[in-house]
Amino acid sequence: MLITLPPDYKPSDDEEFMNPQQQAYFRQKLLRWRQELLREAGDTLASLSAGGITEADLTDRASVETDRALELRTRDRARKLISKIDQALERIENGTYGYCEETGEPIGLRRLEARPIATLSIEAQERHERMEKVHRDD
Repeated sequence: MLITLPPDYKPSDDEEFMNPQQQAYFRQKLLRWRQELLREAGDTLASLSAGGITEADLTDRASVETDRALELRTRDRARKLISKIDQALERIENGTYGYCEETGEPIGLRRLEARPIATLSIEAQERHERMEKVHRDD
């Protein structure tokens, strides 16, 4: 079922949580984000395959190599993010998107707006981070 959203549509707490319009809204948001990351990855690939490092000066060469290494790390993060976006899209399809993986409670529209790939409610995320901190301090 394809839902056409008004151009100015924003999910609201006044509507039923994760109704078809909200699902369509977040699907579009995730697909746009994914497309942007893929476009940036293509740009990176094009710039990296444009040629080798031609700078004669060692400082310039080191600077270019550092920039390339940073760009590759950024692309690796983007690759992992695309995987999380794909998982979120899958959750939309199977009806679990927007609900906390730990508690089953709604994550909340404001959190999903800020982080559409969120899988935990703020409370569950805070508990998770506290547990990580405790175990990291051991």
